[in-house]
Amino acid sequence: MARYFDVHPVDPQRRAITQVADVVRDGGLIAYPTDSCFALGCQLGNAKGLDRIREIRQLDDRHHFTLVCADFAQLGQFVQISNAVFRSVKAATPGQYTFILPATKEVPRRLLHPKKKTVGVRIPDHVVTQALLAELGEPLLSSTLLLPDQEEPMTQGWDIKERLDHAVDAVIDSGECGTEPTTVVDLSGSEPEIVRVGAGDPSRFE
Repeated sequence: MARYFDVHPVDPQRRAITQVADVVRDGGLIAYPTDSCFALGCQLGNAKGLDRIREIRQLDDRHHFTLVCADFAQLGQFVQISNAVFRSVKAATPGQYTFILPATKEVPRRLLHPKKKTVGVRIPDHVVTQALLAELGEPLLSSTLLLPDQEEPMTQGWDIKERLDHAVDAVIDSGECGTEPTTVVDLSGSEPEIVRVGAGDPSRFE
């Protein structure tokens, strides 16, 4: 049964954030809000957590997982960024974008796109998520909480708790969050490619 954490959206309770971080460190899988929509998240090296996300969402090995990072310095540890790309990403973060970039050796191979050796990264603009990332001191391996039988991501904490009670270990509810997933921009090639139009304005990369 999943633990349910009711967290204040502006001033997150330290005790609750610490408890959620402990769930992640202990190998747990969580559902948490972001500035775009809810996501599933686990520790970077958690192979079982990765498999559980794949199972919940019914994903194949070509799916780009996302490393949700606290800041630009952390993001830079996991992806290779040219000067031109640096300026584009820096101007759009924190925000509702996921960027696909060539991964560094810090990223476990099982997270990479099998052919491109790329990974998704993002820096969310969400108080609760940032508090959790600060407590963890490392990125969350994440994927949008979009179930196979649904066209839109789940947006209500209590609904997620009810639906995924035995599939996840904790649910953070901080009230309303976004209803639209991030805009995904592939910056691994010579020109930016909009992979998915979502909450972030894609025009700056077109």
